[in-house]
Amino acid sequence: MRVQTHLMFFLVLVLFSVAGIWRLSAMPDFQLFGELKHRAEIHDKWIALTFDDGPTPGKTEQILQILQSEQIPATFFLTGQEVAQHPDLVGKILAAGHQVGNHSYHHQRLIFKTPSYISTELEQTDDLLRQHGVDGVIYFRPPYGKKLLLLPWYLMKHHRVSVTWDVAPENFPKIAKDPQALADHTVKHTKAGSIILLHVMYDSRAATMQAVPEIIRRLKAQGYRFVTVHELLKKEQASKS
Repeated sequence: MRVQTHLMFFLVLVLFSVAGIWRLSAMPDFQLFGELKHRAEIHDKWIALTFDDGPTPGKTEQILQILQSEQIPATFFLTGQEVAQHPDLVGKILAAGHQVGNHSYHHQRLIFKTPSYISTELEQTDDLLRQHGVDGVIYFRPPYGKKLLLLPWYLMKHHRVSVTWDVAPENFPKIAKDPQALADHTVKHTKAGSIILLHVMYDSRAATMQAVPEIIRRLKAQGYRFVTVHELLKKEQASKS
């Protein structure tokens, strides 16, 4: 009986440990190694609007039109697989004055992956982005925000900045399909230095696409200035010097 009790206690302990590690791996403001930016520590009302995934024909042009109409820049974290399929869309994003980042090649959770798999995912995507006109620093955003040991170690060894977010309205299932609720949540939780995460590249994200214009207009009305992630982090660096 005592052995069974100890075994049960051990199994429960392991279960809670695994659950805790899984939760820790997805925290947008925590990373074991290297440089992580989930927001910028600044006082000025500068913010960065970011879009994950794609590029996707039709959806990319639609969001670019919205951004052009509102005259603001954004940062697009693209997957290598979709860049390879639609390379012309990278040029359209860059020509419109936006920033492009790396969101891995296959958009797989980069935990419990080998070092060679991780390096290939990032470097293959970097190479594609360079081929299609991306220059300067390429920031990385981990798929699903997942990062545990080997990915942060790789990023640290290669002096890569991991960019996550502090505002992600779609993470709340109750509002993810409601454009008004998405806008309300985003406006309520945005503050100086925020990095906002949105997805608009697929039909399943139609509510987010609808919410984007209202998000932009309401935040503008509150005095926020939209900049790229690179500009936002430069602003933070300048404020500390």
